[in-house]
Amino acid sequence: MNALEKRSVMALASVYAMRMLGLFMVMPVFVLLGSDLQGATPALIGFAIGAYGLSQALLQVPFGLLSDRVGRKRMIYIGLVLFAAGSLLAAATDSIYVVIAGRILQGAGAIASVLMALLSDLTREEERTKAMAMVGITIGLSFSVSLVAGPLLGAVWGLSGIFYATAVLALVALVIVAKVVPTPHGHKFSVETHPTREMVGRVLNDGRLLRLDFGIFALHFALTALFLVFPTMLQEELGLAGGSHWWFYLTVMVTSFFAMVPFIIIGEKRRKMKPVLCGAIALLTLATAALTAIGQSLWVAWAVLFFFFMAFNLLEASLPSLISKEAPAASKGTAMGVYSTSQFFGAFLGGALGGYLLQSVGVAGVLWLMAAFLALWLLLALTMPTPTYTSSFVVQLKDVMAPDFDEIDHRLRHMPGVQDVVIVKEACAAYLKVDKQHFHEDQLAHFEFVRQGNGS
Repeated sequence: MNALEKRSVMALASVYAMRMLGLFMVMPVFVLLGSDLQGATPALIGFAIGAYGLSQALLQVPFGLLSDRVGRKRMIYIGLVLFAAGSLLAAATDSIYVVIAGRILQGAGAIASVLMALLSDLTREEERTKAMAMVGITIGLSFSVSLVAGPLLGAVWGLSGIFYATAVLALVALVIVAKVVPTPHGHKFSVETHPTREMVGRVLNDGRLLRLDFGIFALHFALTALFLVFPTMLQEELGLAGGSHWWFYLTVMVTSFFAMVPFIIIGEKRRKMKPVLCGAIALLTLATAALTAIGQSLWVAWAVLFFFFMAFNLLEASLPSLISKEAPAASKGTAMGVYSTSQFFGAFLGGALGGYLLQSVGVAGVLWLMAAFLALWLLLALTMPTPTYTSSFVVQLKDVMAPDFDEIDHRLRHMPGVQDVVIVKEACAAYLKVDKQHFHEDQLAHFEFVRQGNGS
């Protein structure tokens, strides 16, 4: 990456992280602190926790499309202002209904797709995968930090203090976008980040992708529902005061992160992704079921949550990579759009349905529902064909007056290791799915239609 790209990626990653940190900080403490709000019931608390996911899911694509018309930065400003306004609304009230409205307004600032589109505008094709990976790592770190920061801030400033801190983060992000993030001269078309209407049917008819979409739905359903019940279990059954929850989450997250790394390596390097994936889902399901029987031992609870987040972190890291591999050529942006929408709907229903069950059935009902969704996902994963081990590869085509795209398509398809080819004329590029054990970039040097070959 050149200096401008590094600056752009770091700035956009920090904006993404601040926004996600603000959304997640409230999760580990809301069920404890939100019970003091006027009109609060377990069902409404659950709805408030997951409410952001509903507006996020509904507005991701509209925000992305509008950014093509009115500009990336303008839509990011609008999204961050909405996010800050929702945070201030939730902070300034003692009514659960107004907090729910604030959470929905927070989620209405659905700028994730716009941030990725701006990242596309500011980076070259050959650097884009690296840039997106850096953003992904930042998101993962922000989630881990939120589990520590939420209880710490909640103990000092209460629930309102967390929402006020979230509003401050949004304003800092606004300054970063205005002062640090470069303004692109124009928009670049990239299937890495742009969902396209013509590709939606192809993505929705792909059984492999639908299994992965259900997977991220179930994963975030379980995560959101977990924080409806576990903080109360920690405080009331295990005797750990809310202000001390931060060290519990910190030690769990750090150790579980390092524990899952070897399995990522085994899955990717040794091409054992299906066994690793199914094993992680099974472990997550068992850990969820084990939460019903932890008794009064804090160390047993720690061990169960360690295995829960070991599996969760492994799956959270693996699923985007699998979506990228399984998506048809030139459909990555569309596949990721459907995937993200599934994720946010999972978070919403995890809070809303989990809260309803908590009120009507109790903690055990929530945990067994989580386990049921995860068990269904395990069944779908076991029946899924072995994942492919392909990568996306972008071939930049020469600018010629009347290129023979059929000839280009034919010749690319017959190269060793190439499994799929889609030529996007407006991008002047061919998008390939390749097996890198058999595909070698230097083969492209023999073709006169290639301007530059870019891996992604």
